[in-house]
Amino acid sequence: MDVILIPGFWLDASSWHPVVGPLEAAGHTVHALTLPGMESRDADRSNIGLRDHVDAVIAVVDSLPAGVVLVGHSGGGAIAHAVADARPDAIARVVYVDSGPLGDDGVINDELPVANGEIPLPDWGVFEDEDLVDLTEELRAEFARVAIPQPARVASDKQRLSDPRRYDVPVTVICCEAPSSLFRGWIEAGKPWVAELAAIKDYEFVDLPTGHWPQFTKPAELAEALVAAIRP
Repeated sequence: MDVILIPGFWLDASSWHPVVGPLEAAGHTVHALTLPGMESRDADRSNIGLRDHVDAVIAVVDSLPAGVVLVGHSGGGAIAHAVADARPDAIARVVYVDSGPLGDDGVINDELPVANGEIPLPDWGVFEDEDLVDLTEELRAEFARVAIPQPARVASDKQRLSDPRRYDVPVTVICCEAPSSLFRGWIEAGKPWVAELAAIKDYEFVDLPTGHWPQFTKPAELAEALVAAIRP
């Protein structure tokens, strides 16, 4: 199957390197993406918004046969959901890596510190303790070395969805910093932040206990979980 890997904030296609080999060994064709404005630290991202990232992924989907799997990490999950909304007949499954579907009118995160129209990787103190589980000092240094500032509008632009057929696309949520039991409890309690996920007709959870960046902290386990989730 064609698998499109959508990175989260501050990351480019190279962040998916640990999982590409196992996915290819399982017989999949992998398309790891670097989204617009994320080509380098010097790239012009002043006019890049959320829809630019969504449209970039749609263009890749349109270049492939139907039956594509989308994998979105963190903020990339919102992009994956918008692509499923735009091309529901072309998407076989969406896999959210420590992420989930963002509903219409929502924003990814408009509280991150902005500087000159972009969001540099913040100090680690900005993040919650759960985000940083297993992210050693060495891994933090590596993350900071490869991090690219995020276009500010991608974080704050409102999600725009229109096709209810997005709820027909099967979903796998790989739960890292919050266990699946917590997600199930939120859904049962009708919490608004999982309303879009609860509306999906076919969803499943996979627990991968670690922090928010399993591609750094548990790469082998993430690869195994993705291979298991991405199936015909």
